[in-house]
Amino acid sequence: MIWAGENPPAFPPDPDQALERTCFQTAAPWSGAGNLRSDVAIVYGIDPSLPSRLSTWRERGYRLHLMTGVSWGNYQNYLYGRFDGINHEDEAQTERNGQKISHGGDVYYMCPGTNFGKFLSVGVQRALDAGVEAVHLEEPEFWVRGGYSEGFKREWRAYYGEDWQPPYSSVDAQWRASKLKYFLYRRALQQVFDHIQAFNQRTGRKVRCYVPTHSLLNYAHWNIVSPESSLARLNGCDGYIAQIWTGTARTPNLFRGQLRERTFETAFLEYGAMQNLVRATGRRVWYLNDPVEDNPNHDWEDYRVNWESTLVASLFQPEVWHYEVAPWPERIFGGSYPRKGKPGEREPIPPAYATELQTVMNALNDMNQSRVEWDCGTTGLGVLVSDSLMFQRGEPTPSDSHLSHLYGLALPLLKRGMPVSPVQLENLTVTNYLDGFRLLLLSYHGQKPLGPDVHAPLANWVKRGGVLVVVDDDTDPYNRVREWWNSEGRSYATPREHLFEQLGLFGKNAVRAGEFVKAGQGGVLWLREDPAKLAASAGGDARLVSAVKRAAASTRLKWRETNHLLLRRGPYLIAAGLEESVPGEAKELRGRFVNLFDPQLRCSNAVKLTPGSRSFLLDLKAVHGNEPHVLASACKTLRTKRSASQLVLTVEGVGNTSAMVLLHAPKPPRAVTLAGQPLHDFDYSATEKLLRLRFPNETRPRELEVRF
Repeated sequence: MIWAGENPPAFPPDPDQALERTCFQTAAPWSGAGNLRSDVAIVYGIDPSLPSRLSTWRERGYRLHLMTGVSWGNYQNYLYGRFDGINHEDEAQTERNGQKISHGGDVYYMCPGTNFGKFLSVGVQRALDAGVEAVHLEEPEFWVRGGYSEGFKREWRAYYGEDWQPPYSSVDAQWRASKLKYFLYRRALQQVFDHIQAFNQRTGRKVRCYVPTHSLLNYAHWNIVSPESSLARLNGCDGYIAQIWTGTARTPNLFRGQLRERTFETAFLEYGAMQNLVRATGRRVWYLNDPVEDNPNHDWEDYRVNWESTLVASLFQPEVWHYEVAPWPERIFGGSYPRKGKPGEREPIPPAYATELQTVMNALNDMNQSRVEWDCGTTGLGVLVSDSLMFQRGEPTPSDSHLSHLYGLALPLLKRGMPVSPVQLENLTVTNYLDGFRLLLLSYHGQKPLGPDVHAPLANWVKRGGVLVVVDDDTDPYNRVREWWNSEGRSYATPREHLFEQLGLFGKNAVRAGEFVKAGQGGVLWLREDPAKLAASAGGDARLVSAVKRAAASTRLKWRETNHLLLRRGPYLIAAGLEESVPGEAKELRGRFVNLFDPQLRCSNAVKLTPGSRSFLLDLKAVHGNEPHVLASACKTLRTKRSASQLVLTVEGVGNTSAMVLLHAPKPPRAVTLAGQPLHDFDYSATEKLLRLRFPNETRPRELEVRF
């Protein structure tokens, strides 16, 4: 429902809201279906209706951010010259056959010219004038299959000082085309960041800038180039939103020669890659969760199972506690999707799923926990990745279409219960960036270091006690592109040779394949294989793990394999039972747990981590306090009064959904009222000291009072 009054009631100010723990994005004005009661509403689009749309969310008490697309949008004023008098149709990204790459109609993906960032800045100014606190510039994307427009050819000549070469014509041309695409969106974003910083300087405000972007892994997998890690070094960039959801994570990959969807594992690695963009940099990353996905042809059960997998994967990164809980909430709580087993029929969100979602969305406000404990396989493992994963994805050489150069190294460890992280190669120069890592895997198949400066800190890390496993047979044709390792006075056949020289393992002291060689207090093992071939083989993962285990043993790194991942974050337990894992009994948790994926918020004494299981649990033994308090809720709750005999809450939620509030209550209630009326739908367990309250959510704040 939409509030019809002139002055709609706003939710009372939350003293913790200044933390900006959760947010969501919407292109619509306020509505009951979008009323998620997160700290921040990110309003999408820079058209003239933006100020009025922003005002509807401000009236309801939300903090306001702006989001707009960088690579595409309804930017016809720029395209057709109404912005600057210059027709920019030749800046549309174009394929080899002359076809413009479209997001629908004449909404083209752009090859951003020198005026494109200026055009975006004019639209962003509407949001600045309307008082937004942050700007999100979404998805700077250049398709690998693009690079054939006249606009791109102009940029090539200006950037390289040489004639344009068709990207398909050689690996060198493809590499150079990708480097230019990488640069162009970094330039466009810097123009907008500069505009916002100048506004801040004039006004004394502190509007922040974020870039919502897919992970490096997904962009490489989908053949897209984006600035990724380099954005963190732009003046005025405050961080990212990690756009990871079922649609990215269900992209099939290879393990033991089997191609299939591995949504949980892929999401785990994608979220890890995004966290490693900002770790040790002081910047923020928000993790996106999407309860549906862009593909509207799945049923609700498919959406729920995959959302639980991606949500649990995101919670396995304890350093991150900011979340975008949904994009487009109106399509979740107001949309209809195919009814399972009933072709041609569609249905709205099941009530139980609507309640489950709101329970979890509210729990995400509480993830900034200092107590972090793992129960899993060996920790401190990483796989080095570079933004250049996106540079080797097109013609003329057949690309590794399943990104097995990465997954062939990471999945064998993750499947054995080891929380391996993609580690950003470009960030190795950041102070203390490798703190906490004990063993790293590296291959220059499918990627290359963008500069020589990353090798010295990597070599120093090894010499201080780190273990490096290099998996590479030196056959990647991109070793021959014109780059720093074979120019500027250097004559290495591969960048690996430069790294080994830094380690003192080149020339007369060359390391032999398969041999672990000490380097200072650490050491290196070189497995002379192509990781993609390991992934394509039924026994490739065992060969890799055998080599890694041998290297770990050489430095007394304790080796442990499990068929589960389990992480404690304060009173919360995040758990996953792993498929395609090591044999053995499933781990069983014993205690008193509330399953936050259960819309009834029931309590159990045992939880088994069977293969494929996903759990988000509240450990009641870790919850303390003698006074009544909220443990979980499928609505926003704000405590306004509490004593041993009374608890008063303000509650509000998504319209036309069912609320559940779970309270710790040392004694049974004498009376419960909602908006001044008696509430009878509740139950109390004296044994568990738990009180469950049930009522329909409304999109207005109401007082919930419990007397004891």
